[in-house]
Amino acid sequence: MKKINIGLLGFGNVGSGVVKILRERRALLSQKIGVEINIKKICDKDLASKRNVFVEKALLTRDAKEIINDPQIDIIVELIGGLHPAKEYILESLKKGKNVVTANKALLAEEGKELFAQAKDCSKNIYFEASVGAGIPIIKTLRESLVANRFSSIYGILNGTSNYILSQMSSFNQSFSEALKEAKEKGFAEKNPTLDLEGIDSAHKLIILAYLGFGKLVSLNDVFIEGISRISLLDINYAGELGFEIKLLAIAKKEKQGLEVRVHPTLIPKNNPLSSVGGVFNAIYLSSDLAGNLIFYGPGAGQLSAASAVVSDLVDLTQDIKAGLFRPTLNTVEDRSIKKLIKINDIESRYYIRFMALDKPGVLAKISGILSKFKISIASVSQKERRKAHTVPIVMIIHEAREKNLREAMNVINRLQIIKEAPIAIRMEEV
Repeated sequence: MKKINIGLLGFGNVGSGVVKILRERRALLSQKIGVEINIKKICDKDLASKRNVFVEKALLTRDAKEIINDPQIDIIVELIGGLHPAKEYILESLKKGKNVVTANKALLAEEGKELFAQAKDCSKNIYFEASVGAGIPIIKTLRESLVANRFSSIYGILNGTSNYILSQMSSFNQSFSEALKEAKEKGFAEKNPTLDLEGIDSAHKLIILAYLGFGKLVSLNDVFIEGISRISLLDINYAGELGFEIKLLAIAKKEKQGLEVRVHPTLIPKNNPLSSVGGVFNAIYLSSDLAGNLIFYGPGAGQLSAASAVVSDLVDLTQDIKAGLFRPTLNTVEDRSIKKLIKINDIESRYYIRFMALDKPGVLAKISGILSKFKISIASVSQKERRKAHTVPIVMIIHEAREKNLREAMNVINRLQIIKEAPIAIRMEEV
């Protein structure tokens, strides 16, 4: 039986999971794929911490170059994360004639153009199933199973930390700070969860999905990003009364001749399957012309879930190596009907708006008058119970309006003396 050697860069949570699967399922994998996947070397800066899998000391090293320069290693598995030195390690591995498996969504999103070009020049591949949705097989589905399809939209709940917090607020009436504290205690949130809460993690994943779905490799600067830190329990509850859930949604959507690529809190109807995605789970909703509407759902993180996706990539690569084939991973074709990227100011959407205003006669008339001047039409309005210092929430649902007009109207309204807090506006999607 042919033996294919791999070198592992990164022996943390996911790296340990990969080793665990390859060790415990070694016989099963060999029987299924007709190849023995052999772990030849593992690199990590921290070799002292305990892992949940035993590894012989002879396999361990702190020197990444020992793995990259080893001519007997066929595949490099990069699981160290971050941009540097991960980028340099992958580029050097490709130049040394090695294929690469990675789970590094930030690196692919921000430096993918150079990495994929280098892989093509070297006739080698970069596989990255674990970069989006952990064990959810969305990358392979877009790349292979739906290869004949054209897509009109991709919607994703792509960050488990943010989804857990919003779910706790909705289901258990927790405040944002309470839900975040619990997420940290349970290990669902990092000590510094900024990338998750502010939508950066979701944006990285969206860039990868948009590239596979539309053939457009957009930069992070092209993605409008808004996090969940301003979402209050008030908004969660009012949205619920109106029949909606608030989710941090990643959206890539064709509109006429443009592509919208954005991440932000979104009101979605409770009868939509995405609204019921709770806790740390992820979901991706695809609209395609041939296969129709599809939804993919599962744990968006976790040691074995992510490691399972890495092993899937390893198996694909072993079959290519065994057959002596080079199949470009990114056989994407640019959708030439997309002429431009649509800026956030130019999108049109329905909106949920909440104002905190003094409880005085004429307040609603002033607000609605300003909205009207900016060609914004009100679908519904409700004035909630009185709160502290005679301040009341006014909640509106706005008919479809241009974002630029709404922002300008909100700025004017915010300057009124009757408004006591910066207004909240949340976009709405039917999906």
